[in-house]
Amino acid sequence: MAESIPKLIPGRLCVHREGYGFVIPDTPIEAIQGDIFLPPGAAAKAMNGDRVAVRITRFGRDGRAEGEIVRILERAHTTIVGVFRVRRGGYFVEPHDKRIQDWILIPEGLALPAGGLTRDRIGMPEVVYTDPAELDGLIVNAEILEYPAGGGHAAGRVIEVLGAPDDFGVDVEIVIRKFHIPHRFPPEVVEAALAVPAAVTERDLAGRRDFRRLEAVTIDGETARDFDDAVWVDRAPGGNFVLHVHIADVSHYVRPGAAIDREAQIRGTSVYFPDRAVPMLPLELSTETCSLKPQVDRLVMSALLEIDHQGEVVSQEFCRGVIRSAERMTYAAVQGILEGDAHLRSRYAPLVERFELMKELALVLNRRRVRRGSIDFDLPEPLLEFDEFGEMIGIARSPRYLAHRIIEEFMLAANEAVASHLEALGGPMIYRIHEPPDPKRVFEFEEIAAQFGVNLGLGAGLPVRRYTLTDRKRDGRKVQRHLTLPREDFKITPRHYQRLVAKLEGRPEARILNYLMLRSLKQARYSAENRGHFALATHSYTHFTSPIRRYPDLLAHRLLGAWLDNAPAPYDSAGLADLAARNSGSERVAAEAEQELVDWKKLKFMAEHVGDEFPALIINTTKYGFFVELDDYFVEGLVALDGIPGDRFEYRENTRRIVGRRTRKEFAIGDRVAVRLDRIDAVEKKLEFSVLLPTSRRRIR
Repeated sequence: MAESIPKLIPGRLCVHREGYGFVIPDTPIEAIQGDIFLPPGAAAKAMNGDRVAVRITRFGRDGRAEGEIVRILERAHTTIVGVFRVRRGGYFVEPHDKRIQDWILIPEGLALPAGGLTRDRIGMPEVVYTDPAELDGLIVNAEILEYPAGGGHAAGRVIEVLGAPDDFGVDVEIVIRKFHIPHRFPPEVVEAALAVPAAVTERDLAGRRDFRRLEAVTIDGETARDFDDAVWVDRAPGGNFVLHVHIADVSHYVRPGAAIDREAQIRGTSVYFPDRAVPMLPLELSTETCSLKPQVDRLVMSALLEIDHQGEVVSQEFCRGVIRSAERMTYAAVQGILEGDAHLRSRYAPLVERFELMKELALVLNRRRVRRGSIDFDLPEPLLEFDEFGEMIGIARSPRYLAHRIIEEFMLAANEAVASHLEALGGPMIYRIHEPPDPKRVFEFEEIAAQFGVNLGLGAGLPVRRYTLTDRKRDGRKVQRHLTLPREDFKITPRHYQRLVAKLEGRPEARILNYLMLRSLKQARYSAENRGHFALATHSYTHFTSPIRRYPDLLAHRLLGAWLDNAPAPYDSAGLADLAARNSGSERVAAEAEQELVDWKKLKFMAEHVGDEFPALIINTTKYGFFVELDDYFVEGLVALDGIPGDRFEYRENTRRIVGRRTRKEFAIGDRVAVRLDRIDAVEKKLEFSVLLPTSRRRIR
């Protein structure tokens, strides 16, 4: 087996805060079970996130491998954000990311560049520092000048002072820099954006279809600032639906290879935080010239679809156009209109009939997706609530309206139509793909679902393989465990998931199982090779409807524009494959950054509730304890085994239950419990709870 393992394996290093790490190979290696383990000494040779080449030093009979870093292929960090520390040994930056354990040495003279250093945050008053001691305890960003070698410190220089850790808005600044999100536009990009005409000219209208007399509208959230899409629906003479999806024509203003395009390509996506956004395009374009604001002329790329009452597209047309949005609508307002709100129906009287037709068409499109097996988990999302001063005052579940469904169905239809059209042309194309799930993950989900008496309906004849694995505990003991996995010929379809989602609707465990089903699936990504979209149960799909905030959508616009102009495709397959991989990476970074900030803000909000008691739902069990989600606040936390009173509890892996040794009392996924928030782990950024026995319960918030 060892002969099939390369001498050097490239991969991405993930370091745990306790010092050990794992290397995730760039390409999965069949002979290796899982990732390659690095003990603390070996992991310390590089930084978390670095791309490294490792050599296998130990290979277990169970297929698990241990290795050492031979070479660093690509550094993940050119800057490090953290706390400035003044110590006897000099000046240091303690990284905010605890997976980067070594402090960054700041040599004498590099803590304060010549002329002092101003607090480098937009909207903050200018502060000039003249003594490094003034920075002690402040959050700074340091550029790495020398990486660690032979066990020494990395060396760097301070390039930004962000403020005190608890200053308003510093949390966002930290996350932006931790994930290396480009957040300032270079001067040449700003200059190019300012040079773009703010209004549509007669020259811009040449060769475009005029849709300005049609009452197209945008429908977005309350706080949206950029409007990518506008929609219009009508009846065709034969009774079919006519759907117009108009998308901001960013490609008209952002030319390949120009300064704005180069920066957009680097960013890949806009990043949305609870109280601000880091846009992909300069604001002059994203919120002004390209944004489909009401009552002004805007250039668009349009998908014009005729759809029958079965949801099938019977004809489609694509063109460049110009629109004048009739209204900037919100989801809440459209929902109110559809529910019969007299005030809203009076205010938007000319559009009421059109909104009702939109509802009818959206339901038709949704039924078609359901028939083909498309999965719709419809999981709730957290909504962070802020007061007028920007202070967080609560955490709620984001409302989910039929109006959301209208826009989603229309955008899905347009994306699918563009993808199938461009694919049929046979040229290079960028797809949004979602590959079938890993059979192992599906099987793990089935084991959990069985605890609730449900399954994916795969049948009793599930083809499996059985293994015996040997795990080494921290005390050196070896423990054998048995593992059952599906065989390679295992097949699953989206309909298996769809049927279970429908079966769970309205049941208390639906939230948990829908989440676990989602985790069993792979991540969607961009690709120049079409591999279909598993969750949507569609053969061909792309992203076309958000070019203001996603670079792949801009690529799709350019490919469609080349066809409209009867011109060669502006990209070849190799170039699109590279852009697809880079944009998939940018998307993952943005999602991680957005989630980390939301979790951090939740944590800071809950700090005011230490000692309070809450009703909660057990959403997962592990060997450390169980995780709960609070009923009142959309937050999660851990109840450790020693946080359960009345007995000594242990985790039973075969049933995924927490069981008392003496009382046999059990805690399982889906159980309701009363908990108290005991402490907040500031390092791990986690909430720690304990269980309240019925007799000790005092106050449930």
